[in-house]
Amino acid sequence: MARIDVAHSAPTLEDVARVAGVSRATVSRVVNGGSLVAAKTTEAVRVAINELGYHPNRAARALVTRRTGVIAVIVPETDERVFTDPFFPQAYHGALQAFADSDVQVVLAMAQPGDTTDRMVRYLESGHIDGAIIVSHHGPALAVALAKSWQPVVFVGDPEAPGVCYVDLDNREAARVATRHLIARGARTIGTITGPLDMGSAKARLEGFQQAMAEAGLDGSIVAEGGYTAESGAVAGRLLAEHPDLDGLFVANDLMAVRAMSVVQQSGRRVPEDVKIVGFDDAAIAQQCTPQLTTMTNPAAEHTRLAAEMLIELLAGGIPKSPMSLKPSRLVVRGSA
Repeated sequence: MARIDVAHSAPTLEDVARVAGVSRATVSRVVNGGSLVAAKTTEAVRVAINELGYHPNRAARALVTRRTGVIAVIVPETDERVFTDPFFPQAYHGALQAFADSDVQVVLAMAQPGDTTDRMVRYLESGHIDGAIIVSHHGPALAVALAKSWQPVVFVGDPEAPGVCYVDLDNREAARVATRHLIARGARTIGTITGPLDMGSAKARLEGFQQAMAEAGLDGSIVAEGGYTAESGAVAGRLLAEHPDLDGLFVANDLMAVRAMSVVQQSGRRVPEDVKIVGFDDAAIAQQCTPQLTTMTNPAAEHTRLAAEMLIELLAGGIPKSPMSLKPSRLVVRGSA
């Protein structure tokens, strides 16, 4: 190998080429992941890179490879919801884990209230990111727009648009299991607090609840729409007022369920003796209330880890199997039911 003094300046691609005894183009191919380079030559380039402490110029590399080395986790939700719902930090952590062994940066981006689909599509196609994982979308408009886009994107949750890759939990069956548990514990006048019904997960959980109620010959019309926020769990008070004999509640996430439990208890009713409650997500808060909350598992980190694997395949030019389904949700029985 040739020697070169680079003590007084940052090493360049040409410096690496001279030290390795190869052409600049060969070094560029090795740095940018090219496969048409002999193993012995690749090793010589890597030794030179380590010896010189060379760091590729990200901007220049992006021009050659059309890659920025940045992936976005996009959450079309308000800041308040993202930072108060434990699902989202876990989901972001799952994406970080998926890219932990690479030099890819994973950024979190939140859409603001009033942001249009066009604005989000413009961001996705801006050239600042290589691809995105989209979590907690409302309705199919964004997915429909992105189905026509060149940008690699994977959704967490059914995007309700053909041709778009996604990973999802069987929310309908999970809600059915939760409701059947309430019925098996003796509840008969059972209500549900849903998530926002412009979201696929909320609609599927409502359908699962109503399916289980119909199978048992029970009335599945006691329904109140919530917002997946703790505050919206307070709608339990209206359900109690309208249905004084209410003895069971299936609540579409744990934040709402814990608030609903507090409302039930403040009304003078006991949980689970008078009203049994099952939530959804198995969040940490489910074990921080009294009694602890019976709930369905919903592994947020696993959602985004699998979505990241699909995204990596898309970036490599592959066609991932879609939809990808998580393992069935599991009922975690605790004191509330």
